[in-house]
Amino acid sequence: MASSPGLAFCGQTLVVRGGSRFLALSTASREAGPHRSDDGDCIFTYDCSAAEKKEAPEDKGEDGQPVDKGSDTILASTFSKSGSYFALTDDSKRLILFRTKPWQCLSVRTVVRRCTALTFTASEERVLVADKSGDVYSFSVLEPNGRGRLELGHLSMLLDVAVSPDDQFVLTADRDEKIRVSWAAAPHSIEAFCLGHTEFVSRVFVVPTHPELLLSSSGDGTLRLWEYRRGCQLQCCDLASLQGPAEHQGHKGLAASRIAFWGQESCVVLLCECVPVVFIFQLDASRQQLVFRQQLTFPHRVWDVVCEETQGLWVLQDCRDAPLMLWRPVDGQWQAVPEGAVSQRLCSHLRESWAMLEGSVGADDGFRSLYKATFDNMTSYLKKKEERLQQQLKKKRLRSPLPGSPEQTKKSCSGQSTLSC
Repeated sequence: MASSPGLAFCGQTLVVRGGSRFLALSTASREAGPHRSDDGDCIFTYDCSAAEKKEAPEDKGEDGQPVDKGSDTILASTFSKSGSYFALTDDSKRLILFRTKPWQCLSVRTVVRRCTALTFTASEERVLVADKSGDVYSFSVLEPNGRGRLELGHLSMLLDVAVSPDDQFVLTADRDEKIRVSWAAAPHSIEAFCLGHTEFVSRVFVVPTHPELLLSSSGDGTLRLWEYRRGCQLQCCDLASLQGPAEHQGHKGLAASRIAFWGQESCVVLLCECVPVVFIFQLDASRQQLVFRQQLTFPHRVWDVVCEETQGLWVLQDCRDAPLMLWRPVDGQWQAVPEGAVSQRLCSHLRESWAMLEGSVGADDGFRSLYKATFDNMTSYLKKKEERLQQQLKKKRLRSPLPGSPEQTKKSCSGQSTLSC
């Protein structure tokens, strides 16, 4: 799966990643500080290609020869709940942990497989990392150089991992349509399965203001609301039905790459991988229902979105002139905010660092290879059957003598002689 540029946000710090690099930027007003640039909002930059590389047993194939060690591209990243820590995984099978106050790289650790998602526990004591082989490993934050511990495993690729706000449950989403709810203290003990999706589950998200509720998105083109401890589906929203017939055909391309939440108005923001639109829902917690509010349309591909409680929705898009946009609700409708001083400075930094983003310009979606493959064998079968019948008929004709031929005359005469006797 390819990795598009992405965002991570906590407090007033916005991280923009692309390729092997990321920039940590401040969305606050300009202030002087020891870690700020002259523009006052660039806090920290990091390039994974310059990070420590450790030789691991998995780096060699069966013949003992070195195998591909990866491209250093950042695959996933996230903040801890308080924003005190930041972690990322890259294509070179590394987990890199940072302290953010002030920014400092704490450790570079090796993971067993390339990772697809990661999250901090609510206590910020561990980082949980999900990988392509279906396993979840935990790494200590308090012991930055400690080895990872295998917590649980699926039989298929994991695409996302989340933790309940009380740290009691680990929620994992896999390619085989399943969402598993496991006890964090004993991951082999499964509390429930959330079953209903008919394609891979791309994202899961525990609603912060209602920790008993879970949102999930899938390659089947639906957004679903669950009471996850009971494995009970409360609602299923078909995203294809929200679009006009000219906008999209079928459910493919409607798997969410991001589910975000804006607490001020209980808005759920859904970004799909392959279409330049963002869906806005409102969560009615009293009825435990999602209400569709708006569809935001963009002229360029949207790479990622994050919510800032005091500002609104930050949108990272494939446009060098305006790579970052801010949206807010005005009279019940979300609208793009005219570019202010903060937006101008952030966009200026991204234009200067466009090289880290441009590698993903026009890139294909990362979920395409995960859809179920369907084959129409019947047409081919019927065609081959017809060919066999024609060949058999042709052979019969060749074996049977033609009317008037010596063989046919001889057979007729032989028959008449028998009758005369």
